[in-house]
Amino acid sequence: MKILPLCLALLLVACAAPPPAPAERAADEQAIRRVIVDMEAAWNRGDFRGYMQGFENPGVVFVSRGEFQQGWQGTLDHYVRDYGGDPARRGRLHFFDIRVERLSGDAAQLIGRYRLEGGGRPQDGINTRLFRKVDGRWVIALNHVSSREVAATPAQPGR
Repeated sequence: MKILPLCLALLLVACAAPPPAPAERAADEQAIRRVIVDMEAAWNRGDFRGYMQGFENPGVVFVSRGEFQQGWQGTLDHYVRDYGGDPARRGRLHFFDIRVERLSGDAAQLIGRYRLEGGGRPQDGINTRLFRKVDGRWVIALNHVSSREVAATPAQPGR
């Protein structure tokens, strides 16, 4: 019966570990949001390799359209093939309504909306992303996209 006291002792030690300081949590959330801002900017300038810097390479698990993509390189190839070249084909990407929840010292969840305007397939949807802190840097380890294509809107005067 010595196992029970040992389990209780381990439980007390685990519970006694101090939670991350508010400043550390805020810095991590800011770093995660910076990844998303940088990804949006890279996409909008046509830099798909820069966009992919937000993902764990090569181990990202990427789920879209009900299928697993083929890792980091397969996802990059898909973006270049389907959205590369002419900026009108790529469209303009915007992430918004972003919520970040830190799960542990090296893991966080981000849920947010996105909109891809213009391009060959305008769409909007929701991203669910598991961030991991790898070598001191926050990257997306798991990305799940729930999207829907939307009707293209005619260009507005002055846009």
